[in-house]
Amino acid sequence: MRRWVKVAVSAAVVLGVGGWIATPYAQDWWLLRTACDGVLPVDAVRELGRDGDHFKDAESATHEELGDYSCSLGFDGDDVRDDRLFATEAYTRRDDVDREFMTVLSESGFDRVGPMADGLPGYVDKYGALQFLLPCPELGKDDEGRQRKLLVRTWLGRDTLRATPAAYETAVALTNSASDRLGCGAEPLKAPDEDAAPVDPQEDPKTVPLADAGDTACGWALKAGGLEAAQWRVAVLMNDAGPVGRCDLYARDADSGEWEPRLWFAAWYGDWSNRLLAEERRHGTGSRTATARCDGEAANFALSAAKDVPGVDGTGKRELFAAFTEAQVAQRNCTRLRLGG
Repeated sequence: MRRWVKVAVSAAVVLGVGGWIATPYAQDWWLLRTACDGVLPVDAVRELGRDGDHFKDAESATHEELGDYSCSLGFDGDDVRDDRLFATEAYTRRDDVDREFMTVLSESGFDRVGPMADGLPGYVDKYGALQFLLPCPELGKDDEGRQRKLLVRTWLGRDTLRATPAAYETAVALTNSASDRLGCGAEPLKAPDEDAAPVDPQEDPKTVPLADAGDTACGWALKAGGLEAAQWRVAVLMNDAGPVGRCDLYARDADSGEWEPRLWFAAWYGDWSNRLLAEERRHGTGSRTATARCDGEAANFALSAAKDVPGVDGTGKRELFAAFTEAQVAQRNCTRLRLGG
């Protein structure tokens, strides 16, 4: 009799736990602590999914021999149009990394991009995904003697709250996990200060007066001395660690009085970027270009300019472009800077 009672009590406990696990809130609790191999910052992910009711459909896969990792999480809600909260893809094979860059950058390379917070080795691509590129000391070099790297792309769904520090916290945690799972051995990243949030590249970029840009990654434009600071503003679309970035300079339109972009300075780091200059030469877009060697790979730079640039003639453009490339080379300890057309 006593044994039967113990069995009955045990069965009741199992059924009780099973019933609790079956509730939506318990499923949320379980998913947030087990999804993506248990690395998610729970509070941050809850913040990203604040417009939803419950989480669902967690998936992850690691193929270390193929150098790829993926993880995703979905959510539900009455007003949610896209049930994907986020999706992360990571690669360590050179062909896969190059393909990702070629996918988000068109032939000219002057696609919309957003800057990462200072110190983070990445950028926000034109689709709003957070892309991190890190060296992999544990994976050594490839057949051409280049340091193997890890590219981690975290895409946030259309209904995911993007402009929040939780986006950085989540993407950084996923990047560090991908490095561990693929044997990369990269130095773990740290999420930026709690007031930093990713920008949306599809929105008009925030600009600052050129006079206030001296301590930014585009401060060279002020220090070059070729522009009347009061007549210019700059959109700082790069930091000093990302593989892709731009400095866009704005002047007032003579008719409308609105600030309009007039000069676009772009930098791309890695052998993959040679394709961009090859296309420029083939199509003859008229951009000024330059090359250098940074960390054993190519770096490519370009300037695109409007037809009418107030107060800046051809010589002025050349001097500004030289200032831009020299600042990039100095910041990254590059060598063999060569200015093209």
